[in-house]
Amino acid sequence: MATTPAPSDISGDELLEDSLGLLHRKALTILKRIRDGALDPETGHKVGPSYPISKAASLVGRTASAIREAERDGRLPERDRTASGHRVQYTLEELDHMRAVFGTRPWRAPGDTPAILSVSNFKGGVGKSTLALHMAQHFAIRGYRVLFIDCDSQASSTMMFGYRPDVDLGEDDTLYGHFHNPELLGVRSIIRKTHFFGLDLIPANLKLYNLEYEIAGYLAQNQSFDIIDIIAQAIDEVVDDYDIVVMDPPPALGMVSMAVLQAANAMVIPAPPSVIDFASTVSFIDMARTTMKQLEQLGGRVRPAYNFIRLVASRVDDSKSMHREILAMMRQVFGGSMIGSVLKVSAEIDNASSRMKTVFELDRPVTSHEVHNRCVRFLNDVCHDIEQDVLRTWESRAGKVD
Repeated sequence: MATTPAPSDISGDELLEDSLGLLHRKALTILKRIRDGALDPETGHKVGPSYPISKAASLVGRTASAIREAERDGRLPERDRTASGHRVQYTLEELDHMRAVFGTRPWRAPGDTPAILSVSNFKGGVGKSTLALHMAQHFAIRGYRVLFIDCDSQASSTMMFGYRPDVDLGEDDTLYGHFHNPELLGVRSIIRKTHFFGLDLIPANLKLYNLEYEIAGYLAQNQSFDIIDIIAQAIDEVVDDYDIVVMDPPPALGMVSMAVLQAANAMVIPAPPSVIDFASTVSFIDMARTTMKQLEQLGGRVRPAYNFIRLVASRVDDSKSMHREILAMMRQVFGGSMIGSVLKVSAEIDNASSRMKTVFELDRPVTSHEVHNRCVRFLNDVCHDIEQDVLRTWESRAGKVD
């Protein structure tokens, strides 16, 4: 008969292991519950947004009358009706088909350089992933072909796409697996379609953190800085399929972040208007500049040429006088490098996140219509400003940007 060991027979390490293991199992149960609440009960998957005909018309660049006429003459499929007689709303995939029919797809011309955006800051809690996710979804909603690359081992962005990163994904499902066996796996094999039509994902999980040590070990052993190009090389394999690549790097200036900065051709820096966050952002800018310069000197690398670098005031609270003062100072210091729109604090963002959704995914307000509409407006304003920066880099859009 088995006996339970006496407390004196259990080491401190075993007690710690058991306690942490129990906490981990309980936490996974909660994550599963939240994730399941974000899934469609019929399909078991996350569902992308859909739009009434008025909004659909605005997004495809035509009038509602033009859509109705195209449906009547057979260029578009006839629209089903709900039980109450309303038109069934239009999905992103259907909007893409409309744009193809009307000739309004916003895709870059073959000669235009794809935008490869890094949303970077080495301080956590600045709204980095919030901004990266809403930017990527904004581009997809407007018809661009988008690739989102989660480069952060915390994988909070991956989780927002409906995954429990360390349960649903193995190491071969992320960049980590690709870097260990690129010939066998290939980048395309780890790209996943998402519930947002036109928005693909390279996910992350905790295993990706090992790259920090392995890149450093490779540098020490081989005295070669080629390894810093690992993300750039991965993107090069597939970038022709996309208009825009959005990267969400770790909130630290480590090896993976350096590889992200090396791969990007544009950078967006979220910076809350507080003294600590402002100081941290100034340090990040200086360290990024210094690091790129050292790579150039030591490794013979060419520093990446950024088409634009933009700072975004994030987590702004207009009710705080200090935020208003520091925001004014930031605009004075950074000038044209800072976009005019700001990413404000909103209960709608927090409430959406708690449901494993973004604000753009909500089918109804969580707070109130007023708060929701205000939140959507400032998110759209910020994303629109970045979109205009992207379009200015495309020769085919010369002179056509707002």
